[in-house]
Amino acid sequence: MLSESVFCLLTEDLLIRVLEKLGPDRKPWRLVCKEFLRVESSTRKKIRILRIEFLLGLLEKFCNIETLDLSMCPRIEDGAVSVVLSQGSASWTRGLRRLVLSRATGLGHVGLEMLIRACPMLEGVDVSHCWGYGDREAAALSCAARLRELNMDKCLGVTDIGLAKIAVGCGKLERLSLKWCLEISDLGIDLLCKKCLDLKFLDVSYLKVTSESLRSIASLLKLEVFVMVGCSLVDDVGLRFLEKGCPLLKAIDVSRCDCVSSSGLISVISGHGGLEQLDAGYCLSELSAPLVKCLENLKQLRIIRIDGVRVSDFILQTIGTNCKSLVELGLSKCVGVTNKGIVQLVSGCGYLKILDLTCCRFISDAAISTIADSCPDLVCLKLESCDMVTENCLYQLGLNCSLLKELDLTDCSGVDDIALRYLSRCSELVRLKLGLCTNISDIGLAHIACNCPKMTELDLYRCVRIGDDGLAALTSGCKGLTNLNLSYCNRITDRGLEYISHLGELSDLELRGLSNITSIGIKAVAISCKRLADLDLKHCEKIDDSGFWALAFYSQNLRQVSCTTFTQSSY
Repeated sequence: MLSESVFCLLTEDLLIRVLEKLGPDRKPWRLVCKEFLRVESSTRKKIRILRIEFLLGLLEKFCNIETLDLSMCPRIEDGAVSVVLSQGSASWTRGLRRLVLSRATGLGHVGLEMLIRACPMLEGVDVSHCWGYGDREAAALSCAARLRELNMDKCLGVTDIGLAKIAVGCGKLERLSLKWCLEISDLGIDLLCKKCLDLKFLDVSYLKVTSESLRSIASLLKLEVFVMVGCSLVDDVGLRFLEKGCPLLKAIDVSRCDCVSSSGLISVISGHGGLEQLDAGYCLSELSAPLVKCLENLKQLRIIRIDGVRVSDFILQTIGTNCKSLVELGLSKCVGVTNKGIVQLVSGCGYLKILDLTCCRFISDAAISTIADSCPDLVCLKLESCDMVTENCLYQLGLNCSLLKELDLTDCSGVDDIALRYLSRCSELVRLKLGLCTNISDIGLAHIACNCPKMTELDLYRCVRIGDDGLAALTSGCKGLTNLNLSYCNRITDRGLEYISHLGELSDLELRGLSNITSIGIKAVAISCKRLADLDLKHCEKIDDSGFWALAFYSQNLRQVSCTTFTQSSY
């Protein structure tokens, strides 16, 4: 009674200020008392629905939301939307500004239009990966006259007609993603550019558009980010259209554009001195000296990704000399990357935060140690298949890179338990990939578990010396894990799965090829891991019907279970 009287003395404004200081998990706070619950319900701005049967009740409870996420409800259909809108006050629709329907493949054009028309303030919609969506759904989206942001990635049925309806109906669009909308052509892009003059972000990746589309896009005076990955019909002629257009362009991505050369990129760069990001992976056979020299004029350049390009020590040295403000550099699968080149690069790029050296097989501890010494602000380092890396450079990383959050050491055979002990000094680690590191054991995993409590994603694919004891330490120290890959870690048994069941935030779990786990362990996971959405059980031969019954009964949020125990490959 005393505690209730004290809380009643607190004003709503004070309670809101306290609430704003809390992290994303507010459930413990709202369970304290009715006042806390009332304030949290009235101020909550975003809600993600995990089970469709709770939708109506939650919308009535949280009536002031601005973002509704239904991406975890792929089976939602038109009838359910009709019921939700017809029952209750539906006051939540008046303030809704963003609607996430990614992968909601059960919702048709009728239900979509009902939702759009019921939300007059709607500014953002995500229907990505609704692969069955076509022009009727596009027509429904065009009813959102205030729409500023639209993601239609992999809406495979949308044609120029559907895009035209959106362009006419949603003239205020600022961000539009059309990636993999394969039926859209130059005609649709041309009309879009004539109607949606406020576009700041446009993604036409993998569309069958030609350089004529870039002529139209060049007329967009407010465009800041242009992405055209995999547009194989666009060539240097198209890039030259951009040279004198899009005066506010800050980022361009021409990755995997087979007909683009250094000449075309030089045209873009020469016309846009304010460029901040350049992506040109897998489209150039070699990074030419004139192109690198041209980068010197980009004083605001922060990000370069040139994956798969042939480079030299001279080129890397020139980048280090000309691009001192770089914060991200992608050299994944680049040929010609050596220790000398990396040392010369980072001597000039001391502000790097993200560095991708995937499959740069000739770099060793010398290069990585120099990176650790020169780039103290590093937050992401990718070293997959750099098999000359050992514990010596990880000692330097642990010593100097305290801000490191993501590290990929996949297939780095020199990584062992000692290396993980050094690495565990990076207490801010969130994502760690150790797949195919066959020399690590439960001892090394325990070091990570004890010192890296913020870990959310861990990949231990084919780490064959990892067993149940390692999982005991892991689940005790890294309680926030959401993604865990244990495929082919054959020492793991049902006891290990019992430890995994303590991970309440786990959503993605890969157990492929675990020959010693049974339905008993799977049941423990199903009962306790309520957020589990994706589960891989391929080649787990000892799991029988009772395990799948447990998943069906307890794991209500499962989107996919992959298995080969039966004739079907996916359930």
